[in-house]
Amino acid sequence: MNQARPTPHKVSFEPTPNPHTLRFSAQQVFNEFPANFTSSQETTISPLARKLFGFPWCQGVYIGRDFVTVTKADWVEWDIIAEPLANLIEEHLNSGQPAVAPLSEATGANAAANSADSAEILRIKKILDEEIRPMVAQDGGDIVFSRFEHGIVYLHMQGSCAGCPSSTMTLKMGIEARLMEAIPAVKEVVAI
Repeated sequence: MNQARPTPHKVSFEPTPNPHTLRFSAQQVFNEFPANFTSSQETTISPLARKLFGFPWCQGVYIGRDFVTVTKADWVEWDIIAEPLANLIEEHLNSGQPAVAPLSEATGANAAANSADSAEILRIKKILDEEIRPMVAQDGGDIVFSRFEHGIVYLHMQGSCAGCPSSTMTLKMGIEARLMEAIPAVKEVVAI
């Protein structure tokens, strides 16, 4: 009796606004919670990130819900590594291994309400999660709330947003403008 085999996953890639980062997708969920890796030492929970950091040119891996972004060093060109990278990610997915080992929530989610959060912080997190993060995810990035102090919202830029030439414009003209419009107490938004 033949058992049905799972359909293999085909991985595609596309550029992001950050010329050093490509977005890889496979029409499937990679991980329920975002996970950001900026060095090989951080990859203990991610078999996929560990494989990608095995290349000397890899400078960052961001695993979103339905995509992976890889950031490369200046000295290597995408036309040389993009297709082999897509194949490596595809092979990993088809092996059945997880992108990130099952754990509690990774570092990316903003919505986890803290009982100490003020009304402003809850509103900031809601706007980030419902309006901002889905838009930046389309470009292979993420924005993670850090803190709100003295009218300043501090955010971590991850994935393709980290080091992106247009991230300052996104931060100031997009995120800052939206948060200042919705929450009068917000005076500035800063990336950390």
